Amino acid sequence: MATPVGVADARLVVPDPGEMHRLGAAFGAVPRAGDVICLYGDLGAGKTVFAKGLAAGLGVQETVSSPSFILMAEYPGRLRLFHIDLYRLADAAEAQAGGLLDERQADGVTVIEWADRLGDARPAARVDVRIGGSGDTARHLELAAADDGHRRLLDRAIDRWRAEGGGPGRG
Repeated sequence: MATPVGVADARLVVPDPGEMHRLGAAFGAVPRAGDVICLYGDLGAGKTVFAKGLAAGLGVQETVSSPSFILMAEYPGRLRLFHIDLYRLADAAEAQAGGLLDERQADGVTVIEWADRLGDARPAARVDVRIGGSGDTARHLELAAADDGHRRLLDRAIDRWRAEGGGPGRG
């Protein structure tokens, strides 16, 4: 039986930005087309660092930056990456009016920064990555999969990260 959305499937401590990038790369190494990863956290928490790592794991060659002003950037890789940043939006209506979520994303991987701005319009099938902390402190992450397919993604990514020496493990 699936764990309800919002219940952490994993708790991780990520000590620095380099390790956050490596965790993102582990997620980028194992997704399937249509996977969605929603990122939550304050300014400076490491959402974009995670997204850059995910892009590296997908084999994206372009420089990935926060798409705050354009809202969504697309990058070619092993799977196409759709990098969405909702920081400048007030709510889901603005995201939907801007066409930020559409059927093209079924052929790639979508990472959404500031996903809380979507409210109930967030994709039902997803991994939620909640990042606590900012500045020079370690980050405390709570990760939850909303369905069995995304639980597979979560488990495989964390297993890969840990196999490569990442973090103190799962909670």
